[in-house]
Amino acid sequence: MWIFGYGSLVWRPDFPFEERRELQLDGWSRRFWQGSTDHRGVPGAPGRVATLVEGGSCWGVGFRIHSRHVDRVMTQLDYREKGGYCRQEVQIGALVLTVYFATPDNPNWLGPASIDEMAHTVCTAHGPSGSNWEYVERLVEALGPRVDAHLAEIWACCVSQRRMQG
Repeated sequence: MWIFGYGSLVWRPDFPFEERRELQLDGWSRRFWQGSTDHRGVPGAPGRVATLVEGGSCWGVGFRIHSRHVDRVMTQLDYREKGGYCRQEVQIGALVLTVYFATPDNPNWLGPASIDEMAHTVCTAHGPSGSNWEYVERLVEALGPRVDAHLAEIWACCVSQRRMQG
């Protein structure tokens, strides 16, 4: 079984895997339109985390899970992604991968906003798993040259906002 990660799974899979591959998922783009009230924010002050929306392409990481670990890993991921994410299978080349993504009908959906607004949330939100800033920073570092324009714009605005604050 394969899992596709495009957010925190890129830099913090925290499950056993047999193989890791950088992969490009065509037909989907990473957007920071999902609210996080259980990891990178709290109820009333959600953080902004990644989801996938149709169109474009998205770099991420594929993880091959050994069959003996599949049940445990899926139970763990279902719990980790409980804040509005659902599972879907996608195909990248010959690989079929399971991916978690959020849709507009979940209660934590924030949807699109200006880059300034999203960056402000990223700079200020904090939850049980840490700061929203750390989430975005680690994703930028992990993707390196494969950072997409949406993530790059948010990150540049975050850095600018932090500099202006002091």
